[in-house]
Amino acid sequence: MALNSLKDVYIDQLQDLYSACKQSLDATVQLGRAASDDALQRALNDGASGISRGMDQIASLCAEHGASPTGEHCKGMEGLVKEAEAHAIEGDFGDDAARDAMIIAQYQRMAHYAIAGYGTARAFANRLGHDGDAAVLEECLENTRDGDRRMTEIARGGVNAAAV
Repeated sequence: MALNSLKDVYIDQLQDLYSACKQSLDATVQLGRAASDDALQRALNDGASGISRGMDQIASLCAEHGASPTGEHCKGMEGLVKEAEAHAIEGDFGDDAARDAMIIAQYQRMAHYAIAGYGTARAFANRLGHDGDAAVLEECLENTRDGDRRMTEIARGGVNAAAV
């Protein structure tokens, strides 16, 4: 599809974000299985649920604009997922707390990518006058930020100290 207008760019970014979410969902589930800290496991499970809800919301937005949410493969998230797998899941750890610290770091990298994607899509929706879309994307953005803050609290609340 040729990108001839901001609307075309907006749809492209929604599709890219959908792909990013799909990839990060699988990785987040794996990270949750690898985590040993109970609070971290719960946060990752909640994160996976939130990512799934975000995917549903993106799919709905795409449908409202007559577009499929699929079609774009997000290479950026692909790289972040590979990093998470290599460093947090497949990595050789002699200490569970050290793995948990790495899991948080890798999850937050994926979350920050999603924050950038949601923020960009929301800005495009605002410019296009799609106020309903912008509100949905703002909700997704805030949910992702909340998950990121929760990870920071878990890291500061004990995981990083235990990993020392």
